[in-house]
Amino acid sequence: MAVDFLSPKPQELLNNFNKAIEQDDPKGKITTWVRSEDKVYYTHKAEGWNSKAWFKPSVKNGILTFNIIKPQNANITTVAYAYYHGHLTETFLSHFDNLFTKSISSSMPTPEDKVK
Repeated sequence: MAVDFLSPKPQELLNNFNKAIEQDDPKGKITTWVRSEDKVYYTHKAEGWNSKAWFKPSVKNGILTFNIIKPQNANITTVAYAYYHGHLTETFLSHFDNLFTKSISSSMPTPEDKVK
């Protein structure tokens, strides 16, 4: 599953996501997502969902894309696939609605996704 956020400034959108995750001020802080130690991937923090999948972002020509990546030694279930997709979109709508014009989600994995 890929989630695309169409934005005139996709790198700025990603930078704002990172800042909101890492900031100490509880106002505007995103508490439901965490970055990997190497700062490359994102996973959801909710109990029962943490590390069930990971997202890897990429930026190109007006699009911020998040591709889903399976955890080590496990595949991504359909339910986890849907959960991660929905919660990432909800987070961006709640925090960054003024930084993108549209979000688009694929219903099935794209070639860049790693689900199995």
